[in-house]
Amino acid sequence: MNEKLTPVGAVLALGVTQIIGYGTLYYSFSMLAADMAEDFGRSAEWIFGAFSVALLAGGLTAPWLGKLIDRFGAGAVMTIGSGIAAAALVACALAPNAMSFALALVALAVASNFVQYGAAFALLVQVRPAAAQRSITYLTLIAGFASTIFWPLTAELHSRLSWQGIYLAFAALNLFVCIPLHAWLSHGLARTRRGTAEPASQIPGVLPPSARTLGFALMVSAFSLQNLMSAAILVHMVPMLSGLGLGAAAAIVGTLFGPAQVLSRFINMSVGINLAPLRLAIISAALMAGGVVVLVVTAPSVPGAMLFAVAFGMGNGLFSIVTGALPLSLFGSEGYGQLQGRAMAARLIISAAAPFAFAWAMATIGISWSLGLIALLGSSAILIFAFVGRAMTPN
Repeated sequence: MNEKLTPVGAVLALGVTQIIGYGTLYYSFSMLAADMAEDFGRSAEWIFGAFSVALLAGGLTAPWLGKLIDRFGAGAVMTIGSGIAAAALVACALAPNAMSFALALVALAVASNFVQYGAAFALLVQVRPAAAQRSITYLTLIAGFASTIFWPLTAELHSRLSWQGIYLAFAALNLFVCIPLHAWLSHGLARTRRGTAEPASQIPGVLPPSARTLGFALMVSAFSLQNLMSAAILVHMVPMLSGLGLGAAAAIVGTLFGPAQVLSRFINMSVGINLAPLRLAIISAALMAGGVVVLVVTAPSVPGAMLFAVAFGMGNGLFSIVTGALPLSLFGSEGYGQLQGRAMAARLIISAAAPFAFAWAMATIGISWSLGLIALLGSSAILIFAFVGRAMTPN
């Protein structure tokens, strides 16, 4: 077996389950939140607050999830996760009151960790470590269409069904599509673990053992800063642009973000597939921070805002690849699941807090100064990645 050959079947199967996982568990929520708030007699802010608390709870469970992935295999964990996701969607749909709905949201956030990128990347590493970086790039390109598919799909369903009916339909997708695909992937990994198929050889990391503790701390710090940029700006994209004076053009500018994400992944797949993950991380952080600087300097220029959306979207698209490929490159494939879980915990906790922090900052010091602070933090991520590069060089 060529260990560098991309496991096409695994990538395609995970592509389907990632589109469903992100579409049903994440992207659909904002479109249905208003109806949820009305049914439970709560404000939209309360509903989004409950969702943020659920994301925080999911972040706290991520390190434990990583240990499960290393012990039992990512395929088995994702199979169970799809079952939990289906049950959590049903629990949300049938919740009799707001508090039980909030508890179901926590289960939904935990299930998301079981089935989304962190677990999927670990599965690709376990299937074929030497091809994992290429496989991760291909997977993120496919999964990048989750919002493109599920935003209009959710809107169409919403014109015919209640939000409860939509969640029940989404539960069926997780139950009847994702569980069989994850179980099939789990079966292949189980055969390898039992020795009935040729086991994949482990690949070493480039960081020397003496630098790994510092390297991990630096990597997670940079990831957290990028996640802060992403989570803060994406949640407030349209009102932020409107507040900068773009008016009705804000919504149009926001639509460039998704295609830019896919474009950056396609470019990376086509011409940058062999680019070192650390260089890709620096490019990603530079595009995100640079895009914000362009927005601050040019506002309220529509062309400037469009350039921001494209640059920020491309950087964010590469960031998804980096979060899977850089830990593998630095630390190797042994214990990858646990490592990914620890890194994912910090990112998810930041994701939960960032929208509220950015909203407070915009109300307190203004949009332009808040964006300037975001750009400064993003630029710090570039410097941190540079320090990681120095740690790779033996003294």
